[in-house]
Amino acid sequence: MKKFATLKTAISLPLAVLAAAFMIFINETSFQQSTKAVSNMEQAQQTRSAITRLVRQVLDAETGQRGYLLTGDPRYLEPYRSAVGDITENLNLLRQIFVSQPALSGDFDTLSRHVSRKMAEMDLSVRMRKEGNDDGWKFVLTTDVGKEEMEAIRIQSDKLSASSIQQMEQGQAQIKKALQLSRIGIATTALVGLLAFYMYLMQNKALIASGQREQESLERERDLLEKQVRERTASLAELATHLQNVREEERGHLARELHDELGALLTAAKLDVARIKSRLAGNLPEASERLEHLTSTLNTGIALKRRIVEDLRPSSLSHLGLVASLEILAREFEERSGLSITTDLETVELGGSAQLTVYRLVQESLTNIAKYANATQVEISVHNFDNFITVDVKDNGKGFKLESIGPGSHGLAGMRHRVEAAGGKLTVASAEGRGTQVGAVLPKSQ
Repeated sequence: MKKFATLKTAISLPLAVLAAAFMIFINETSFQQSTKAVSNMEQAQQTRSAITRLVRQVLDAETGQRGYLLTGDPRYLEPYRSAVGDITENLNLLRQIFVSQPALSGDFDTLSRHVSRKMAEMDLSVRMRKEGNDDGWKFVLTTDVGKEEMEAIRIQSDKLSASSIQQMEQGQAQIKKALQLSRIGIATTALVGLLAFYMYLMQNKALIASGQREQESLERERDLLEKQVRERTASLAELATHLQNVREEERGHLARELHDELGALLTAAKLDVARIKSRLAGNLPEASERLEHLTSTLNTGIALKRRIVEDLRPSSLSHLGLVASLEILAREFEERSGLSITTDLETVELGGSAQLTVYRLVQESLTNIAKYANATQVEISVHNFDNFITVDVKDNGKGFKLESIGPGSHGLAGMRHRVEAAGGKLTVASAEGRGTQVGAVLPKSQ
């Protein structure tokens, strides 16, 4: 397809250039021919007009000459002399015109000779009339010399006029031919242009179709990648949730083992120490002191076991509920860290997994505060609404920039995943020097 489109481009572009060049050539040729034809027609029209004026001027001169001869009134000589001057000027103009027309110069010379003879005949009769030679001018007037010359002038002028008319007709024909040529050129160029435009449209259509196919292919690949990403994300989320559940189960199992096995061992040891201490009854002061220290150590171990068990799986959740468990967690954390913790906890109804999610959220938040916040006060609140609950843990620590949280912040990522797995949404608000607030909204039923 690309090869076919390239071939069309290689044909349509030179075709369009050729059509443009042909159109320019046709227009220029037509212009040159039309200009030449118009020039010839103007010259022919000028020649015809000059010949017509020449005949009229000869007639005007003859009229003035005859009026003077018949009346002897000198006033008739003025139009005669004016006509004679015009005839001379007109002959000079015609002579310049026919210099460039060798084919007609012979006819013009003949016309010029007849005009000169006619002018000589009229001049002779006028002179005789002025001299009072009535017989002479009457004789000249009665001869056919003037009539013959005038007839010859008419014949030659008609011949030259016909030649001018023929030139004008040739010019018109030439203009018509140029126009016809221009029409053919325009029609041919239009057809070639339409052909080139059609090829361009076909090429553009092919390119659009190719682009659409590529776009559809890209969209299919994108949809496939998005589907794979969604499936992979869902798979990873399920895996993370599974691992989280497995970890909670392992922690619960470990907590039960520690509570049952280690608790039984420590309790049995404490009972044995109590029996030994009662039998000695103060007989051995040094042994009694050692037994007191051993009892204190066993009590510390039992307390440590209890705290580890509660951290692994808070038994208070199943026995006392979420609110009591959070109160115990806050008090114990306050004792260990020295922070001032205030609570605002409303009684809520949640399933076991949702309660554990809230508990772990508060526990992880307190751990982060102890590690990074440098805070002195912490507020923990749980509020109950119709269809959901809100959990907020707020501190007055140094805070941080939210954009500085990178992919390595697994604590927040873990909290967000745990909350979202429970159908909720986690929000974190913080600014440098203004503390941090971690909040979550969870539905009551998932």
